[in-house]
Amino acid sequence: MAGKRRKFDAEFREGAVRIVAETGKPIAQDLGINETTLASWVSRARRASEATAAGESEELARLRRENAQLKKEAR
Repeated sequence: MAGKRRKFDAEFREGAVRIVAETGKPIAQDLGINETTLASWVSRARRASEATAAGESEELARLRRENAQLKKEAR
């Protein structure tokens, strides 16, 4: 029989993900959580980080194009 699902607040999840990212150590057992749960949190955080990086890269490219255009117009 399955036990009751535990809820973890965002601060706890973010802290656990940060520890894994910084140390690379499997800490799920130390935190008293399932390894699959922690792996899911880490995976979700990586995807979010990649999406943010992609958005920032696109914004940087757009700003560089705009800057080049403004320099042309100023000449």
